[in-house]
Amino acid sequence: MRERIPSEFIRAIPKSDLHLHLDGSLRLKTLIELARKARVKLPSYTESGLRRLVFKDAYKDLPDYLHGFMYTCAVLRDRDNLLRVARELVEDNAAEGVRYIEVRFAPQLNVTAEMGVGDVVRAVAAGLAAGAKAHNASKTVQAGADVPFHFGIILCAMRRFKSGMSPYYADMLKLMAHAPLDEAYAAASLELARAGVELAREGLPVVGFDLAGEEAGYPPADHRAAYQYAHDHFLRKTAHAGEAYGPESIWQAITKCHANRVGHGTFLFAHRMIKDPRIKDRRRYVEDLVNYLAGQRIGIEVCVTSNLQTIPSLGAIERHPIRKMIDYGLSVSLCTDNRLVSNTTVSRELALVAEHARLTREELRRVVVAGFKGSFFPGSFSEKRRFVRAVSARYDALEARAFPA
Repeated sequence: MRERIPSEFIRAIPKSDLHLHLDGSLRLKTLIELARKARVKLPSYTESGLRRLVFKDAYKDLPDYLHGFMYTCAVLRDRDNLLRVARELVEDNAAEGVRYIEVRFAPQLNVTAEMGVGDVVRAVAAGLAAGAKAHNASKTVQAGADVPFHFGIILCAMRRFKSGMSPYYADMLKLMAHAPLDEAYAAASLELARAGVELAREGLPVVGFDLAGEEAGYPPADHRAAYQYAHDHFLRKTAHAGEAYGPESIWQAITKCHANRVGHGTFLFAHRMIKDPRIKDRRRYVEDLVNYLAGQRIGIEVCVTSNLQTIPSLGAIERHPIRKMIDYGLSVSLCTDNRLVSNTTVSRELALVAEHARLTREELRRVVVAGFKGSFFPGSFSEKRRFVRAVSARYDALEARAFPA
C-alpha cells in the first residue's frame, strides 16, 4: 500500500519553480492597488470580483486564460511596480518553502518611453534580490537550519505580437512594415537575446532565454538566430513547446534552438498530432524522442493546473501525461506557470500530483531534486552542487522527521 504524503511535509520541504511568469503571478491585492494608482480599469476592484470575472479556477480555453494578462501587464510598466511585484513574488515563494525560482517575463512588453529593456530587467532583479536578502538574513538560514533563497531571470521572446501590446512592438512593426511578419518577430527575438547576453555580462542574474506565445503556426525554428546567439554566448535555453502542438515542436526546440529544457511538453506522447508526412512510424518517433529526452536529461517544466485550465480536453489530472513522464524516467520538475492566473502554488502542484499520479516518497524526492539539478543556477557549477547538496540534506532531515522508521 502506497504511503500517504502529508501536505504539511510537502509545504515544509525545499522546492523550486523553474517555470514562473512574473506577469501571471502578482498578488491580487497588489494588482488592485497598482491599478487604482495607475488608473488601469479593472472589471472589478475586489478580490472576489476578479476571481469570479477574470482569474478563475476553470477557463473555457487558452484565450480566456490569457485575458487577465492585459490587466497585469498594464500595471507593470513602471519601475517601482516591477520592483515591488518581484520582491513580493520571492516573499510568497519563500513562505511556502520554495528556495529557488527562475522568473520569466517578456521585458519588451514592459518598455515605455522612459524605460528600456535593460531598465525593466534591472528593476525586476532588484526586487528579487530584496526579497531573497530578507530571507537569507533570517536566523534560521544564518544558523544553517534552512537553505538560502536563490533566483534567476529568464527573458521571454514572443512568437508573435501586435503593435498594441507595447510601444516596443509597435516600433518594431513600424520599422519592418515592408518585411514579412515572421521576420519582425525574429528580429525582436534576436534583439532580446543580445540584450540578455549584455545584461548577464553586466552581472545581472539573467540565466536563460525562452520563447512563449501562440505555438501552432509559429514554430521555434523561426527564432533560430536568437537562440543561436544565446547558445554562442553561453546563455541557457528553454522554450514553450508541446503545449499546443505535438512532438515535432519539442524536437525542433531541441535540435534547431538548442533547448536545454522544455516548457510544458504536454503533448509529448501525442503521436496522432505529428503532421510531417515524412514520419511514417509516429509511435516510434515519439518513443525515440522520449528516450532522447530522458537520456540527455533535458528537463520538462510541467505545469499541471495550468495545462488542465488551458487544455480542457485533458479533463482530469489522471489524464495528464505527468505519470507517464515519470515512468519513462524523464527529468521532470513541477512548476506553477502563473500563481495568480492558475490560483496555485508549488506546494499545491506537488500535492495534487502526489495524490492523483500516486507518487511514492522516492518519486516525490526525485521530482523535487530534479528541479534544483535542472536549474540554470546563476553561479559556478561548484556553487550549484553545494546548493543542491544543501537542499538534499534539508529534504532528508525533514523526511526523517515526518516518517520516522
